[in-house]
Amino acid sequence: MKNYRKLTEEEILLLKSQSCIADNWDNVLVADGFTTDYVHHTRFSGEVKLGLFEKEFTMRGGIKKHAGLRHVSLHNVTVGDNCCIENIQNYIANYDIGEDSFIENVDIILVDGCSTFGNGVEVAVLNETGGREVLINDKLSAHQAYILALYRHRPELISRMKTMAEHYSKKHSSDRGTIGKRVMILNSGSICNVRIGDDARICGTCRLSNGSINSNQYAPVHIGHGVICDDFIISSGSHVDEGTMLTRCFVGQACKLGHNYSASDSLFFSNCQGENGEACAIFAGPFTVTHHKSTLLIAGMFSFMNAGSGSNQSNHMYKLGPIHQGTLERGAKTTSDSYILWPARVGAFSLVMGRHVNHSDTSDLPFSYLIEQQNTTFLVPGVNLRSVGTIRDAQKWPKRDKRKDPNKLDFINYNLLSPYTIQKMLAGRQILKELKRVSGETSETYSYMSAKIKNSSLNKGIKFYEMAIHKFLGNSLIKRLEGINFASNDEIRNRLKPDTTIGEGEWVDISGLIAPKTEIERLMVDIEQGRISKLKEMNSAFAKMHAEYYGYEWTWAYQKIKEFYKIDPETMTAADVVRIVELWKEAVVGLDRMVYSDARKEFSLSSMTGFGVDGSRDEMRLDFEYVRGDFESNTFVTAVLKHIEDKEALGNELISRVKPLL
Repeated sequence: MKNYRKLTEEEILLLKSQSCIADNWDNVLVADGFTTDYVHHTRFSGEVKLGLFEKEFTMRGGIKKHAGLRHVSLHNVTVGDNCCIENIQNYIANYDIGEDSFIENVDIILVDGCSTFGNGVEVAVLNETGGREVLINDKLSAHQAYILALYRHRPELISRMKTMAEHYSKKHSSDRGTIGKRVMILNSGSICNVRIGDDARICGTCRLSNGSINSNQYAPVHIGHGVICDDFIISSGSHVDEGTMLTRCFVGQACKLGHNYSASDSLFFSNCQGENGEACAIFAGPFTVTHHKSTLLIAGMFSFMNAGSGSNQSNHMYKLGPIHQGTLERGAKTTSDSYILWPARVGAFSLVMGRHVNHSDTSDLPFSYLIEQQNTTFLVPGVNLRSVGTIRDAQKWPKRDKRKDPNKLDFINYNLLSPYTIQKMLAGRQILKELKRVSGETSETYSYMSAKIKNSSLNKGIKFYEMAIHKFLGNSLIKRLEGINFASNDEIRNRLKPDTTIGEGEWVDISGLIAPKTEIERLMVDIEQGRISKLKEMNSAFAKMHAEYYGYEWTWAYQKIKEFYKIDPETMTAADVVRIVELWKEAVVGLDRMVYSDARKEFSLSSMTGFGVDGSRDEMRLDFEYVRGDFESNTFVTAVLKHIEDKEALGNELISRVKPLL
């Protein structure tokens, strides 16, 4: 604890001579070593505590300003060591300001009454009219919010989760705000009931009201020019700038919002980006990206999603108001000028093109194209498995995780193929086979969930899904058996036995975290029965599921090997291993060759249109190569070829290890 003392009579006279006034000088306390040299034109009221003013700040352009107080009114304020506060148009009231902070040209900073600083604000996500409200808080994760928004059919669970959030809000409520260490606030308007963490930068901001800026030294937050935020929480490492307007919003870690983006009643989790467009009542899971001025996201749930320009959704049909909602499962994309009339559900890693008004549900047919032709939704199942864009997306997401905070709120699984997506492919394969059986192999089109599937698309979809299933199960098997020389089939069987029974059955993606449904169910029961009663305990449970993912994944794969290959792992032999690995090699190489062919289209003659202006066709090719490079040396293309080579070698290595047992 810092030691404070009252001002001496001499210091009071010096301060008065420097145009300082106080309602009661006895209520102005200063740290040992305080001097009056750098306190001018300052008014004190209530209890004020001042630290030392010993350092200089070097500003942009090289100008230096000494720590101190100039042209400011302070009411019930503690000022840490080496702060510079000057030109406050109104006053600063009821704040503790950390050391080395710089505050200049601000209208007003105050806490008015007891505030929760944005904690406990109800965000009417997914349904504008209410019913799925999420109580935001400093520790909110995408997974917490997912359960709170979507499991309304379990009232005891929701009640207890709300109680946790309310308890946290009450615990962190105060009639005093905090501005952390090394904070810079410049040229800003009104800041009312806002808690500001260490190393935050607030420059040119218009208004901040009832919120928390959870900045820290590892991941500073930047709030920039023209920003207006009301009833908000902004997490570490985020950047909100250039006229962004937020009302009742949670912004997760390492998000970037700018270029006049506006959002209300929305949740943005880790690494989301929003520019130019608009959001209303959306649940933006990790890596939701929208960059375009004409794009509106409304009443939808998204993750790993990229919205094309002019993407739009409608959440009402002019009857009972905006009550409809929709879901684009992880990795789904929309093209330019796409439109979806909610309610609808789009399967994982699917692409939406055109206008869709038929309320289709393609969740069991992932990696598909949804194409509109003459107001009809045509579904092309599984085709995105061969897309170079899908593979590139899967590779870029981990690289684009900008979170620097060691305490991560969201637990993100980046796997393209997982029990979550493979279970859907198994179901999708069965659906396509059943459509073929019921409607006949010669049907030109098949109907499924308000969508049409062409005959050729259906047959290719079955093939794509089977290749992906072979790839995933082979990957799991090879990983399980790697690095061991087996002396007998019994040793292989012993190694194959799962380490845990957790993982069997259905898996879910709760906004970035992929986990067995049994574990999510166990967590919810623990909450309902009071065994988990704090937000940090809930987040610890999510962390454990994430850490144990690969153990759970093998338990699931072990069971599916039995079902898909009709092989009992308890009687599996080296010959069975070789057969599965050969199928795996064929699938991996086959999919990679499809991706390779898809990538080649990017280097076709038609793709060169617009290059080599005013020149010949040869100049067009040369210009294209100088700008884009040539196909064979493209880094992605070479990576695909290397992947084919590496995977073949990996499969052959395992076969060579078990061959002596054949």
